[in-house]
Amino acid sequence: MQKTALLALLAVAVLLSACSDRVKDTHPQQLVSKRQALFKQFTQALEPMGLVARDRQDYMKSDFMASALALQELATQPWAYFTADGNYPPTRAKPEVWSQAGEFKQAQDSFLVNVNKLVDVSGSADLPAIRASVEAVEKSCKSCHDQFRSDRQ
Repeated sequence: MQKTALLALLAVAVLLSACSDRVKDTHPQQLVSKRQALFKQFTQALEPMGLVARDRQDYMKSDFMASALALQELATQPWAYFTADGNYPPTRAKPEVWSQAGEFKQAQDSFLVNVNKLVDVSGSADLPAIRASVEAVEKSCKSCHDQFRSDRQ
């Protein structure tokens, strides 16, 4: 009986995934998928630091520093996938990424500066400075999203 129920659940999951309206990345180099995967890793690295900054999680120096260093390592990686042929569905990037390349580069540079500052204070146990740095990184992300990312999927 359990085997039948498991098979039924598996069949439902397969059918639901087939009905998904999510556009697949069919580009040979899968530029959009690669950059989206990196941005998900950004979120995974930044979320625990945000919890500390909002007093929802205790500051643990080694964990916080590891998250900051992970974000720093990732911070330079997705930009290489915003190539001239990287503007295709399922991208959420606005055309301004390409038409305002200078401003997009400035947004990247601002993000990198903020991430580096976060790494610098990550092991300090100076919670006000840590909070300010986390907030600066988050604002940098939001600013770039507001200008260069569409809500469409």
